[in-house]
Amino acid sequence: MESIETITFKIEGLHCAEEIAVLKKVIGEREGIINLDFNLLNSKMTVTFDPQYVDSSNIIQLVARTGMRAARWDDRRKKRRSSQKFLRLISTSLSFLLLVTGILVHIYIYKGFYGFVEVAQKGGLTSFPEKILYLLAIIAGVWMVLPKAYFSIRNIRPDMNLLMMIAIVGAIAIGEWFEAASVGFLFSLALLLEEQAVERARKAVSKLLDLAPPRAYLLDRKSGKLTEMAVVEVEVGSIILIRPGEKVPLDGIVEEGRSSINQSPITGESIPVSKDIGDEVFAGTLNEEGALEVKVTKSVQNTTLAKIIRLVDEARSKRSQNEQWVEKFARIYTPLMILFALSIILFPPLLLGGSFTPWIYRGLVLLVIACPCALVISTPVSIVSALTSAARMGVLIKGGIFLEIIGQIEALAMDKTGTLTFGHPEVREVIPLNEHTATDLLVLAASLEQKSEHPIARAILKATASKNIDYPLAENFEVLKGKGAKGTIAGKEYWIGSHRFMHDMGQESEEIHNQALLLEDAGHTMIAIGTSDHVCGLISVADSPRPFIEETIRAIKALGIKKIVMLTGDNEGAAKALAKLTGVDEYYAELLPEDKVEAVRELQRKFGSVAMIGDGINDAPALATANIGIAMGGMGTDVAIEVSDIALMSDDLAKVPWLIQHSRRTLRIIKENIAFALGVKAIFFFLALFELATLWMAIAADTGATLIVISNALRLLNRKQES
Repeated sequence: MESIETITFKIEGLHCAEEIAVLKKVIGEREGIINLDFNLLNSKMTVTFDPQYVDSSNIIQLVARTGMRAARWDDRRKKRRSSQKFLRLISTSLSFLLLVTGILVHIYIYKGFYGFVEVAQKGGLTSFPEKILYLLAIIAGVWMVLPKAYFSIRNIRPDMNLLMMIAIVGAIAIGEWFEAASVGFLFSLALLLEEQAVERARKAVSKLLDLAPPRAYLLDRKSGKLTEMAVVEVEVGSIILIRPGEKVPLDGIVEEGRSSINQSPITGESIPVSKDIGDEVFAGTLNEEGALEVKVTKSVQNTTLAKIIRLVDEARSKRSQNEQWVEKFARIYTPLMILFALSIILFPPLLLGGSFTPWIYRGLVLLVIACPCALVISTPVSIVSALTSAARMGVLIKGGIFLEIIGQIEALAMDKTGTLTFGHPEVREVIPLNEHTATDLLVLAASLEQKSEHPIARAILKATASKNIDYPLAENFEVLKGKGAKGTIAGKEYWIGSHRFMHDMGQESEEIHNQALLLEDAGHTMIAIGTSDHVCGLISVADSPRPFIEETIRAIKALGIKKIVMLTGDNEGAAKALAKLTGVDEYYAELLPEDKVEAVRELQRKFGSVAMIGDGINDAPALATANIGIAMGGMGTDVAIEVSDIALMSDDLAKVPWLIQHSRRTLRIIKENIAFALGVKAIFFFLALFELATLWMAIAADTGATLIVISNALRLLNRKQES
């Protein structure tokens, strides 16, 4: 298995889920094929195979047997794709011209348009020149689907192409040449219009690829020389110059300059964000004001934009439950409709007597209207439109199945630090004790915390730096896991740690204990600093809640979410204070990662479907356990983003109620499309049975239904965040 390969192909002629089923049968059953993945919207097939049994040329040959054409994704040519569209347009146009010419010949022979209508209603009475013209119109109309129909017969797997061919041949057999030609032209027109409609959704996805510029300006700081080069050639660590009005070509950190950046393509934020030295910028965003010198931190393949595009693309493989249901339904539905049409053709004449011809015609009308394309195409177009719309809003959904589930959740668990709050704690109070000063405390704390990456340590170091206070590096530094740290400063040993650590050190008096409780009751995290014989003082650190968090929680509750719970490893006082401020229903404090997992499981037992929102490594197990994991994509860790199902790229919790509404709207549109497609078919079944529908009326209705459901699905591309 070490030689396994994966190749992606562009499949020309792949427009429907039925054609995916055909490819699965032809290629999936071949020895050496390990896995097949399809992206219907982009006509893409990814094959994992063992090259000892099969290679790319074999796969291309197998695809050709189905009437479709394959080319390696990296070798695809826009010219070839355009030529396929051109051929379909030519064949459809030629079919139309031949059909119209046949009608004109008929009118000429039978003396006027009235004569044409009268003869057409009676059936038969088609002259030899008309038959030739109608036959040519049929050939032009079905030329590009004949190979697919042939494969369908050979493998006894009926699809829409076979249904149309049976209807056309049947119409010719009973002398309905005009009807047969009409069906051939309208079917070709339907495929052309459907391809163009789906192309709109395809282009919406491909526009993501155009966000980042293909070239960057490399800056040599010593000489000041600018070198223009392709972004694929720019190495990590290089300095690039981004001038006002230019798009950011690669992810990086600002080294020099100040500006505001429009990050809406990545994060969905409508207001430009100020950028200064040390701030991160993303590929595909727009520099609005000043020039920036940026140090590249990610290659073109690993930028945040590239990750978004890759995940949106991969999301197509995680099909929604509705997609799976429709595909299974269509697999059973099509052969059942053929059997039903045959029973309509055979049983009434045999049981009731009379001519077979009118019943054959009714059966053919049923075959045409039975075409499941409108039913099958509507769901994937809806899902991809919704995924693309969400990506534009800065909400990255990793699959259609997750888009469905988020609209059905009953409870929501949320991490505190970095989710409900900014995750950037700041020093709020410095309380010196035992003849120490506030400056003394900051010097001692910074010396002991200088090597730590903990958020509290960073807050202390930031506060010290803001006051321009110099401090030495502690010697004999020792981390006491879960408690605090010790170190020697100016020949004396000091310790720093939590309230519990202060208590364990035996230095806590009743007065100090009460002061610590006051800080914790206010929602602050308290840090104590001391020596072996006294406490030097207390420093409180607190995180700031995200803006409008209370309104966001209310908006989520208004959507019918039954329970919103806050989970945190922080202390009871801090958790209680924030819970009261935000309006969550319940909170759990001082949790370890495994405790958060158990809390999520408990919510699942009570409410069923549960979503979890978090940002840190310690949230990853709970994110994976929940029915839906939502990561804060801006400041969230890579681990949290990878295990989650949805990422909020702007860290904006206001996107959560929008996301739930977006999911529900998508499900509503899918159900509308399915109901409409089945309703049209039911109406024409009734009309066909009572000889009130013709073949060309049936296919016109089917074409119209297909275009309507696609247009309805494409409305999701225009979904905006509600104010």
